[in-house]
Amino acid sequence: MTKPDTWTVAGRTFRSRLIIGTGKYKDYAENAAALEASGAEIVTVALRRVNVADAGSPKLVDFIDPKKFTYLPNTAGCYTAEEAVRTLRLAREAGGWSLVKLEVLGDRKTLYPDMIETLRATEVLVKEGFDVMVYCTDDPLMARRLEDAGAASIMPLAAPIGSGLGIQNPINIRLIIEAARVPVLVDAGVGTASDAAIAMELGCDGVLMNTAIAEAKDPVMMAKAMRLAVESGRLAYLAGRMKKKMYADPSSPLAGLI
Repeated sequence: MTKPDTWTVAGRTFRSRLIIGTGKYKDYAENAAALEASGAEIVTVALRRVNVADAGSPKLVDFIDPKKFTYLPNTAGCYTAEEAVRTLRLAREAGGWSLVKLEVLGDRKTLYPDMIETLRATEVLVKEGFDVMVYCTDDPLMARRLEDAGAASIMPLAAPIGSGLGIQNPINIRLIIEAARVPVLVDAGVGTASDAAIAMELGCDGVLMNTAIAEAKDPVMMAKAMRLAVESGRLAYLAGRMKKKMYADPSSPLAGLI
């Protein structure tokens, strides 16, 4: 490739197409090591789980430098539009963040996104000047509504959060990608490197994951595997795969056989 293969969201350009989370690791040191191995430039931070009370306890910023990496505050644990909006207003007050990840969950069993509340929150946040990357269902029509509401990025789930089931509906993901005018990133449900590669081969601009790395037997090694998978899947997408065929097609020409 003659020039860097970058992607841009809300006017910010990145080289890495992998975004990783900051939850479920045994400690911040392991999280930082996994981040380094992943090559990611963006890390998500669940604001409702950040330590703000105990000044003596370790803090994420002591291990992951916010000047070196882009922090993406998210609304994990919010179940209404009001909760999510309030959380991100606090994030902007506390750290000046305007690029944020919105997720509004429907229930505690499935952690499936509540799309009515998600759309409501998106409309409010966009009006208040936030650049909103939106976690959503793999519904192409709802993805279009979110984009029309001003979402900076559409982030359909591959499968339920933390399930590791991989992409369950590649057709819908592809339809979302074809219609979108903003970046599309698969978010949630990735379990292993092949899942990340599939997402990229579909044409996604990137992949966001947390559990797949944090709960691997070797998180740092898995982070490297995910990095390579995302890069490989992207290259395969750009290269253009061969057409699938019903029958065999010999690799060697039939003419001139001895």
